Amino acid sequence: MNAREEILGRVRTALADVTELDPVADVPVAWEYGRATAMADVLERFVETTEDYKATVVRAAAGDVPALIAELLAGAGVATAVLPSGLDDAWRAAIAASGVRVLDDEPQLSRAELDRIDAVVTASAVGIAETGTIVLDHAADQGRRALTLVPDTHLVVVRADQVVSDVAEAVARLAPAVTDGAPLTWISGPSATSDIELSRVEGVHGPRTLLVILSE
Repeated sequence: MNAREEILGRVRTALADVTELDPVADVPVAWEYGRATAMADVLERFVETTEDYKATVVRAAAGDVPALIAELLAGAGVATAVLPSGLDDAWRAAIAASGVRVLDDEPQLSRAELDRIDAVVTASAVGIAETGTIVLDHAADQGRRALTLVPDTHLVVVRADQVVSDVAEAVARLAPAVTDGAPLTWISGPSATSDIELSRVEGVHGPRTLLVILSE
């Protein structure tokens, strides 16, 4: 017997008792895609992993979010901010009252105009605790992709009920938006890159500063 015949013989022996050709039906696995991964505290894990990417994360009650947005923008030295059309009215009013010049994206601002704006403030679609990632599906309260990629500072509000355990659960949560053809932007900390000498440069591919409010 040569090596080929020996290998095929072992395969035939191993498959002798297999009556179901579909491997999924033959060996059922009690697992559901998108099921949450067990974590002691999913919100605390989200804060921890997001901060690992050098993002600033602040937890706040929902009613305190408008004032906190204004406070964080002031602390970042923001003078101008572009706001998506569907942003919460209370957030918009607090930003305007703080003295920040508010700009709208209707009609759409050019890339050159966006480049002169200090910050963008948006809501979000999903936060992922395991990876510290925030996902935008660019609904009306998040605006188009360019808004969150060009200004130097991005302040994003993530609701506690939007935080999921891992990527699989996030993908399941985002499936309806994808089915509807919505683009997705996945954000893991401020934009950064490193050269061959591992010199870190921030702000190359997007905002240099990421400010996150976890609304509870």
